[in-house]
Amino acid sequence: MKYRLNVSVLVFVVTFASTVLGQLEVRRLARGLSQPIYLTSAPGDDDRLFVVEKGGDIEIIDRHTGERSDTPFLDVSDQISTNSERGLLGLAFHPDYVNNGLFFVNLTNRSGTTEIRQYQVSENPSLADASTSVELMSVSQPFSNHNGGWIDFGHDGFLYAALGDGGSGDDPENTGQRLSTHLGKMLRIDVNGDDFPEDANRNYAIPPTNPFANDGDDSTLAEIWAYGLRNPWRNSFDSVTGDLYIGDVGQNAREEINFQNADSVGGENYGWRLREGDIRTPGSVGGAAPADNVDPVYDYLHGGGDNRGNSVTGGYVYRGPISELQGNYFFGDFANSRIWSIEVDRESNSMVADSFTDWTDAFDPDLGSIGSISSFGEDNLGNLYVLDFNGEVFAVVPEPNTSSMLLGGLVLLATQRRNRLKALESALSKLQPALAPEVAKHANCDQTHHR
Repeated sequence: MKYRLNVSVLVFVVTFASTVLGQLEVRRLARGLSQPIYLTSAPGDDDRLFVVEKGGDIEIIDRHTGERSDTPFLDVSDQISTNSERGLLGLAFHPDYVNNGLFFVNLTNRSGTTEIRQYQVSENPSLADASTSVELMSVSQPFSNHNGGWIDFGHDGFLYAALGDGGSGDDPENTGQRLSTHLGKMLRIDVNGDDFPEDANRNYAIPPTNPFANDGDDSTLAEIWAYGLRNPWRNSFDSVTGDLYIGDVGQNAREEINFQNADSVGGENYGWRLREGDIRTPGSVGGAAPADNVDPVYDYLHGGGDNRGNSVTGGYVYRGPISELQGNYFFGDFANSRIWSIEVDRESNSMVADSFTDWTDAFDPDLGSIGSISSFGEDNLGNLYVLDFNGEVFAVVPEPNTSSMLLGGLVLLATQRRNRLKALESALSKLQPALAPEVAKHANCDQTHHR
């Protein structure tokens, strides 16, 4: 009887845990921000979140309470242009931030030129030292849209920077396919070196393994890691595998998610302007897929409906505490505020069949509403966040009290089983006098048979 009870409890635990612990809650963590477009954590700082505001501030909020620091971590609002898609667009902390205090931003300066700058934190961990600004590189932008703006460090220790095609429509300068410009590219640089000591505006080194660093062609730029991008808006590295996901905003037909395995040697061509998603770009600039073309791992049509939209916002592979979400790459759409996920097979570099999931209803928050998804965010513990361009930050957390619910369920089950055992024992004790003669009769028969 004990054995059966233990097995029943084990089955209950597995079933109950997979059901309860897989549930989630979306909690509004903060509101009142000004056009938040990025969220991250600093290495070694698990309790605070750094939120980039398009207008030029980096705010610090408490991960647990949502309380905001009195003073912005950094304020460059008087140094940037913010019309159209310009502004303070990206933030990345040096992998050794705990020791060197270095961090980097991507912004459009007052003339609209993209700048990647280095700063250092002050003695106060809640304030950057604005006087430490160093320009790493700059890229002229012919139009005010399609700036990209995302930057982050890969598992290889190099800084990656996503730049759009320069703007307008149909990529009029064909920057996506030209290797003589930084526009429409994913760049990779080494911030720990300086290959251009005589150039005050180029303060970085070229990783020697960049695909065009040693190709013998002076017309190709050594900083380029991958190309064929239109407007890569929010990209991320899987914090476990190091794989790179790129959310590239489409033009009039398709939105796409590009995938690059961590073992890539670079040089991928994601097709723009010839390709939009996995089709020929509609209109006069589209064409056949180039020989080195890499199709998106997922794309979706423009329009209404649960699986359509108009402006993709790339996200993250979930690596937080909710087991049901593990390995899912979350992304959304700025225009219709839908939230989806897919899984990617790293062996085939393709989407796992039938892995597409619509999470929009499940991400209904406790307060407020998620609209105009400008970015997702991830902290050091793998928790996922959703940023609303209208000023709110939402945290995806395990449903509260799941552990107490599990314990309560186990106690209830054990009590019920114990009561059933007592009832069975009582019934057997009442039947024992009536069964005694039958038991003795069968015992005598068995003895006769075995003789």
